[in-house]
Amino acid sequence: MASSARPIPNPPRAVSATIANGYLVVDLEDGRSLSVPTIWYPRLHDSSAEELVACELILDGEGIHWPDIDEHISVEGLLAGRKSATGIWPGEPRKSERT
Repeated sequence: MASSARPIPNPPRAVSATIANGYLVVDLEDGRSLSVPTIWYPRLHDSSAEELVACELILDGEGIHWPDIDEHISVEGLLAGRKSATGIWPGEPRKSERT
């Protein structure tokens, strides 16, 4: 399925990223904060607290990387509302609950 989302020219950069209460919260240089549910990103959703704390801003804040789980999320993708293509959605079990 092709995306109809257009690239965002000069998206703001992230200055911090945290995960709390099942949400990824990204603070941007322009003062906005983005909050998206971790269920949009299965690797985040299924990771331990220790793995989630180990995130780093990459490309001068254009993205966020969790090296322990090999997850990369771009600020542009967050602003466009893009979910992981391999996401699980409400009502589906987490990896740890699947049989």
